[in-house]
Amino acid sequence: MWLPAFVRKISGNQLIIQLEKSLNIERLKTMYSNHLENINLRIEIVDPRKARPKQRALFFALIGDIWNWSGQPVEELKEYFYIQYAIKTAGRMISLADDTKNTVSDANRLLEIVIDFMFEYRVPFKQGYELLPKSEEYYLYQCCKHRVCMICGKHSDLHHLETIGMGGNRTKVDHTKRGLVALCRVHHMEIEQIGINAFEQKYHIKVKGIKLDVDTLRSLGVQGKYEEETK
Repeated sequence: MWLPAFVRKISGNQLIIQLEKSLNIERLKTMYSNHLENINLRIEIVDPRKARPKQRALFFALIGDIWNWSGQPVEELKEYFYIQYAIKTAGRMISLADDTKNTVSDANRLLEIVIDFMFEYRVPFKQGYELLPKSEEYYLYQCCKHRVCMICGKHSDLHHLETIGMGGNRTKVDHTKRGLVALCRVHHMEIEQIGINAFEQKYHIKVKGIKLDVDTLRSLGVQGKYEEETK
């Protein structure tokens, strides 16, 4: 049962909301066998921002990269990802046309689906690379997960933003507690030579370390002494 409502007050983890219409109490009693003290809610925050032209530009740039890689017609690729969006959002539809009613969050979800596909199948980022949201944690996480340099898209290693120190044993470190970045050897050497601030200014990005869970680190062959293993 979906009910439109408005937030009237926020205090920490407590919300005071006002429903647009009155509740059907009898229906609730039927659903919860008269135990109204056990009602569970699922709150969805509605994004008021309309999907942006730059999101549309990125979507079609990435579609162009997939077309160059696969030869599949652009219209068919567009429909494929629109269908994938519907599947992953329980049937919700999306459009990036000028008159779209979809939001920034909707468009970001669609872009995540496309980016996931490109990382999974190793589709080269070419036309769309300059438009990729390099400051977004999701993209940086995928770069680490798939060992793709966040700057140039080439094969990368995982590097700690917080240095372990000379002679430090990496197998004795809990890497889930340390921020990682995916950089190829060329860009890793560069960031060490010029420093993070100059590196950020040169490439117009924020270098933020991404923290990976134990399963992801193990799948990438990163050995360490993880806290959960000692519990």
